Amino acid sequence: MSYVMGIDVGTSGTRAVIVRPDGHVVGAATGDHQPMLMLKPGWAEQEPADWWAATVKAVRGALEAAKLTGEDIAAIGLSGQMHGVVLLDKTNAVLRPSLIWCDQRSQAQCDWITQKVGADRLIQLVSNPALTGFSAPKMLWVRDNEPQIFERTAHFLLPKDYVRFHLTGEFATDVSDASGTLLLDVTNRKWSKEMLSALGIDSSILPRVYESPEVTGEISRETALVTGLKAGTPVVGGGGDQASSAVGNGIVSPGLTSATLGTSGVIFAYTDAPKLDPKGRIHTFCHAVPGKWHVMGVTQGAGLSLRWFRDNFGESEVWKARQKGVDPYDLLIQQAERVPPGSEGVVWLPYLMGERTPHLDAQARGMWFGMTAAHKRGHMIRSILEGVAFSLRDSYEIFKELGIPIEQIRASGGGSRSLAWRQIQADIYGKEVVTLRTSEGSALGAALLAGVAAKTYSSVEESSKQAIVIQDRISPKPANVSLYDRQYAVYRNLYPAVRELSHQLAALGG
Repeated sequence: MSYVMGIDVGTSGTRAVIVRPDGHVVGAATGDHQPMLMLKPGWAEQEPADWWAATVKAVRGALEAAKLTGEDIAAIGLSGQMHGVVLLDKTNAVLRPSLIWCDQRSQAQCDWITQKVGADRLIQLVSNPALTGFSAPKMLWVRDNEPQIFERTAHFLLPKDYVRFHLTGEFATDVSDASGTLLLDVTNRKWSKEMLSALGIDSSILPRVYESPEVTGEISRETALVTGLKAGTPVVGGGGDQASSAVGNGIVSPGLTSATLGTSGVIFAYTDAPKLDPKGRIHTFCHAVPGKWHVMGVTQGAGLSLRWFRDNFGESEVWKARQKGVDPYDLLIQQAERVPPGSEGVVWLPYLMGERTPHLDAQARGMWFGMTAAHKRGHMIRSILEGVAFSLRDSYEIFKELGIPIEQIRASGGGSRSLAWRQIQADIYGKEVVTLRTSEGSALGAALLAGVAAKTYSSVEESSKQAIVIQDRISPKPANVSLYDRQYAVYRNLYPAVRELSHQLAALGG
């Protein structure tokens, strides 16, 4: 039997999975990353070398868990956190830590891009507005603030593509991940010459762009020795984490939508053609399905909100979890379950790292609203779960405005493992929420893309039919839907009411 491998370079770790043609994961392992470095508010960096070390650990661990060797792997797919900027010199050495997806320092560069190109023209050229999350503004920040580094730049790579370089020696990316750079002509699926010219970026530093199931290179002999993989094994383009996760969730046909709760949160829907939001509130990117596109809305601080609470206020849960051998998140959510829907009037804005959809505001700040002396710890925790779901509903509402059909929502990511959080989502979206037999998401999607190249599947759509199985369904509870609709109206008006105050705090260095 031939197997395929998916490697997902996430924010907190790199995950490798080995998959059978029927979608069953036979081996998986994770290599942890060092915590992101945040030297100032809104800054976020990681060391690319850490991703590669984690990849080696994850690949070796997955092979060991599956009791397989590199000879058994027919092809490898890559997925990864989007938007990160990895700069290499002409010797292929990393020039500085990577500014990753949630880094918000490049607002001045976004303003310059918008002024230089024009807001409407940006949508025409690259289908998206200039946002601090995207790669091009980060590159320009380096050019403006660290010119000695930018002048030495010979190659720009996205996070997963840095790992690809180590695996194969090739400088390559795929259309879905490249869509998040603000340099890709998303409609025509190629680098935008006009955009590059306007920003003064030399096209020679960019990697070659492939469709996601296309072979981009082969495992090198040196890499085979380090990882246990077989030299010559093909490595496909793969996808950005969200497009790969969509493939792993079967979001490869109209009407299906995914809600992914990882460090960030994403609502994702398939489209047959580019679907542009004139206001730029959601992203329009190439899908990992060749010749198809997708729209997605992003909230920066989804799972990050709960992790922030755990790290700063959850010492007792962490201690108890260690004593009992359980997950501290389970203990936090148990407290949330004892609080009624709506958290008795407490609302959480999850804007800990600024916000994308729908505010497009790097200076957005998080907050609790509605607290009284009667509220307790459980109210705060439940309000975090609800506030994150409200933030994802913002994207869902824009999809409805644009006429994008949504028949079913498939939950994935770490947040999907909580039954309570899935029920909250179903009630807030007012839609059935399902989970799948395999919850590997991005890594599974990367493996399925590799399966297309290995001829295990005839197409990405066929991989979904063979490998994706629904395991659990949660229906919304009408009473909760009604309550949450009313509370969502408060949530939706809350940030616009305090936006100016957030900006004043940001100006003071907060």
